[in-house]
Amino acid sequence: MSELPKFDHSTLLVQALTHRSYVNEHPTSKHNERLEFLGDALLNFLSGEYLYNKHPEKGEDELTRRRSALVDEKQLAKFAEDLRLNSKMLLGNGAIKDRGRENPNLLSSTFEAIIGAYYEDKNFDIKPVRDFVKQFFDSVPENIVVSRSNVDSKNRFQEWVQSRGITTPPIYNTRQIGGESHAPKFQSDVFVEGDEEASGTGEGRNKKDAEKAAAENALYNLNLL
Repeated sequence: MSELPKFDHSTLLVQALTHRSYVNEHPTSKHNERLEFLGDALLNFLSGEYLYNKHPEKGEDELTRRRSALVDEKQLAKFAEDLRLNSKMLLGNGAIKDRGRENPNLLSSTFEAIIGAYYEDKNFDIKPVRDFVKQFFDSVPENIVVSRSNVDSKNRFQEWVQSRGITTPPIYNTRQIGGESHAPKFQSDVFVEGDEEASGTGEGRNKKDAEKAAAENALYNLNLL
């Protein structure tokens, strides 16, 4: 089990652990959503920096997929459990009854808030935050990162669409936009049912690669990469 970092300002730690549902029942408290926003940005940067230094041989696409795997909801929830945040979170009675302490979304969000709070606690010095999160990144087995990063982006985007209650699969509008006959170039726009604007756009040497790139672009636009 890992330990929470030492905070100089305990109020920041308490705020990081406080969910909005708790504030609804205790109006004088402050919820952690702003800290969560900050922590999310920090984790995306620090995981990218970590992978950039760890894998100098990897290209942008591979590093992007690995970063997504390293800081996705499931993995951050595991980090939160390692810190025993499930027992430390301040939740409202309704959230507790709804098994909020086991909810991956609440756990991952609280972990992000802890990171944001620690950064602010250290006067926005990123070094102690970097040192703290490295132990978590190091703890993820390489095979886990690779297997998650290899999950097809089209499947991931379709899963996200389904999670929004939309039963129709994403629609890919794919066409050749140039290139020679032996080396064509394709572009694909992916649409979600009911949307007039494309969720993502991508290019590739064949239709499959173009559609995959469009799905990755859609995931990126949704801050899921």
